[in-house]
Amino acid sequence: MPVEGEYAPSPSEWVRNQVAEYESSGGTQGNQLGTTGWPVVIVTMRGRVSGKVRKLPVMRVEHGGVYAIVASKGGTPENPKWYHNLVASPTEVAIQDGPEPFDVEVRELTGDERAEWWVRAVAAYPPYAEYQTKTSRVIPVFVATRV
Repeated sequence: MPVEGEYAPSPSEWVRNQVAEYESSGGTQGNQLGTTGWPVVIVTMRGRVSGKVRKLPVMRVEHGGVYAIVASKGGTPENPKWYHNLVASPTEVAIQDGPEPFDVEVRELTGDERAEWWVRAVAAYPPYAEYQTKTSRVIPVFVATRV
């Protein structure tokens, strides 16, 4: 189901700016983490409390047209706030990886499936491995499949 409604830009200036740059350029700018060269995609979701549309850049982890969304928050003890948005509304999510966003459905992974996608996530963005050593929580991994 498409994510429609009022857009509430992030309170974080760098997130707001990166989303705006990515979207206004059709994904040709603002498509990497700073100057690292590591690619990002834009994830759009429904805010579970506000009901408003939320957008954020996340590391691009893709395999066979399916994407992973890693809720690392840099290895802090708690999940990022947006983690709860995905859990609350897994069918109101979109990904933009290039010029046009597309609808996806997400589900949180466990067991062997999570382990398989974790390897892919670390290959795409090696700092994830360090983040996991900084926290006792198992960093959540969602798989996002086109609908």
